[in-house]
Amino acid sequence: MAVLYVNHTIFACWIVLSLAVRLLCFIVQILIHAMQKIIRGFYNLSPSPSGCVATIGNFDGVHLGHQAVLNQLAMKGDTLGLPAVVITFEPQANEFFSPEKAPARLSRFREKVETLRSYSIQQLCVLRFNKKLAQMTAEEFIQKLIIEGLNIKYLVVGDDFRFGKDRLGDFTMLQKAGAENGFQVVNMHTFSVDNVRVSSTRIRQALNSGDIMQAEKLLGRPYRMSGRVAHGDKRGRTMGFPTANIHLHRRKVPLSGVYAVQLFGVEGEPIRGVANVGVRPTVGADKALLEVHLFDFDREIYGEHVQVHFLHKLRDEQKFDGLDALMVQIKKDCDQAKDYFFNQ
Repeated sequence: MAVLYVNHTIFACWIVLSLAVRLLCFIVQILIHAMQKIIRGFYNLSPSPSGCVATIGNFDGVHLGHQAVLNQLAMKGDTLGLPAVVITFEPQANEFFSPEKAPARLSRFREKVETLRSYSIQQLCVLRFNKKLAQMTAEEFIQKLIIEGLNIKYLVVGDDFRFGKDRLGDFTMLQKAGAENGFQVVNMHTFSVDNVRVSSTRIRQALNSGDIMQAEKLLGRPYRMSGRVAHGDKRGRTMGFPTANIHLHRRKVPLSGVYAVQLFGVEGEPIRGVANVGVRPTVGADKALLEVHLFDFDREIYGEHVQVHFLHKLRDEQKFDGLDALMVQIKKDCDQAKDYFFNQ
């Protein structure tokens, strides 16, 4: 009887411990999401009496240089006991002033937010870049955002940061305003790889030239695109190569061609495959689309939000004489992608 009683006691303790662990995980998830507050527009700004630490920028791609700034900001926030805030603009300034000349984004807004959630950032402040913001003087920007809007106590920006109407505001102006209003302004630490500063422009150049490994090196992770799997024209299925079609919702894409990829976001992830990014000239399409053929995979995943990691470029996108020639090339692409994975 004593043995039975002990066994029951151990079992009861195990149940209580299991429930406690589940509750703790649930609470942690709530806290994680609670810390990731998104503030949209000046009218929603609500300054903390004690203030915050902040940085301002596009954070396109959230590359290694950005990550260094985020870590710098989080450490300062911990030291001062203040929340860390990232301030960004939507659309980006160059997209507002010259939409046709603006470079392709490395990441859409949703992708940027998802990546920022991985860091110790309590708030993301998104300012709509429109005519009103473009006409705001540098002095107004400082007063309405830094002093009154967020009560920033510690601000990290690049020494080439320009703001306000006609880009008259600069790092020196911010430092002067900080000295007068009780906030500190510091320069972003330059982060270099191979003795060259890491930048979104440098990553775009790597992607455009097909140097996926260099882009990964500068990002600190594989380059990826995300989106929801949508129904297509089923042409790939009829050719024996069914694809997951992902609409990119971008004016421009930073890369094109055929790649060995991994897909995340579905059961069994990562799923290996081969992907085409582009306008599919053989079938006469006009909008860029991401099509992924998954190896040894036959489940329907329509509606799933997935992430596609680009690992190796196989070739440029090209136009074929017909679907038969296209099918032959797709088979070669699949074989090359499988060889790539086999040799990793």
